Amino acid sequence: MSHNKVCGDGGEAEVIKLIRCPNCGKELQRLPQNYPLYDVQCTGCAFRAQVKTSLSTPKNTIFGAGWVVIEKVMKAGFTVPPLIVNFKWGNGRTKKQEIRFYPFIPKDNLKKFQLSSKAPQPNYKMFNYIGLMQLPHFTLYERR
Repeated sequence: MSHNKVCGDGGEAEVIKLIRCPNCGKELQRLPQNYPLYDVQCTGCAFRAQVKTSLSTPKNTIFGAGWVVIEKVMKAGFTVPPLIVNFKWGNGRTKKQEIRFYPFIPKDNLKKFQLSSKAPQPNYKMFNYIGLMQLPHFTLYERR
């Protein structure tokens, strides 16, 4: 299993443990592996979100996911799913963490790219989230 997959799965579990639904305050739960667009949902309301973990201080650009599904969703007139980012940095006693909720991601904040022909998934189309520092967000959890 890749380091990114392990980090992502652990980040999702941590989000579920540390925060409650930003809409109604009930518990969040994981959606099945490879569920399109969303990683977590609320146990009490219709809230769903994509979860990303970044082993860094809050930053402007983070890795997204596969481009094909999100492109079809946007072409159908739907918005980009809400995003929860689990930023983690530091080491030893100075571990820090901030979980941010971005309720609205404009499509201009997605940057498409393609993996190289030598990547594990050759020529796979992906996207990054960009311009996050300028987007409105809520801090759902903070450890400093």
